[in-house]
Amino acid sequence: MTVSYFVRYEVEAPDEFIRHYRDRHVPILARWPGMRRILLHTNLKVQDPFQVDHGRAFLVAQLEFESQADLDHALASPERAEARRDFQAFPPYEGKVFHQAMAQEEVFRSPWLDGNEEEA
Repeated sequence: MTVSYFVRYEVEAPDEFIRHYRDRHVPILARWPGMRRILLHTNLKVQDPFQVDHGRAFLVAQLEFESQADLDHALASPERAEARRDFQAFPPYEGKVFHQAMAQEEVFRSPWLDGNEEEA
């Protein structure tokens, strides 16, 4: 079981914010001990035929680790402190930022992802 640390930005921010995040912040995050991968999720406007709350997230960063112990170690690391210092240098924004750790479990995987198209 892997774990992910999600940082959700429910903010109003300029395009420069995403550029800073991608170009400056991600290389710092990538040095966290035990980091498996980093995914950036940015908001899309979709045509959903059902009335749903699409949320307010501008950006969701997903930091993936092999275990909770690896995540706990990374959160206490000097590299995490460096990321917090860089956070202070983000372009100005208004809104809230949320941090949440979650266990992840793959409960469905399309066969074509593994090259098994005949099973699809």
